[in-house]
Amino acid sequence: MPNEFNPSRIVRSRRTEFLTRRRDDGAPELSGYFVVFDQPYFWDDDMEEVIKPGAFDSCDMSDVRCLTDHLPHLVLGRASDKVQTLIFSIDDTGLRADKVEINTADVDAMNLYARVQRGDVDQASFGFDESDVRYIDLPDGRVRREIWGISKLWEISVCTFPAYEQTFVSARSRMNKELADFRAAAAAARKQQLLRHLRHHR
Repeated sequence: MPNEFNPSRIVRSRRTEFLTRRRDDGAPELSGYFVVFDQPYFWDDDMEEVIKPGAFDSCDMSDVRCLTDHLPHLVLGRASDKVQTLIFSIDDTGLRADKVEINTADVDAMNLYARVQRGDVDQASFGFDESDVRYIDLPDGRVRREIWGISKLWEISVCTFPAYEQTFVSARSRMNKELADFRAAAAAARKQQLLRHLRHHR
């Protein structure tokens, strides 16, 4: 997927329950969780991934957009020092968009709002850079990839599909390499531990 923000930006998606409402003046708003902590994101039968509580503690969130399908020309709202058409917060559950002010003069934004209202669109996604990732062996032989640190939040997106195919393929390839490296390092560590044990009991 083309990425005008950052070519290394990572994307994760999940199904969510968006809330649509209109203010007293009739202006439409959208809200919902875009990140839920400790909710597994399953890559395949071998690996799952979770975002850990506290991952956003040192995150740069100085300029964040809310987009449609990660497309930079389809901006629904923005949170920066100059614009507050997007208001989000982080609680014990995850990262929530408390308010996305839909621009009634923007046909694309209003169309997206109508699709969310009908339930045709219900995927929440976000683009970020990670800074602290840990791998955990699970008892059933699988591996959990835990994201403990996110350095930059680029955007949150309301999406039709969880991810574009090319994004998934690219990320899957990178994850498979990371998983292979982790398992090789773990196997080497176990071998060293066994050798130390054998030397100690000679």
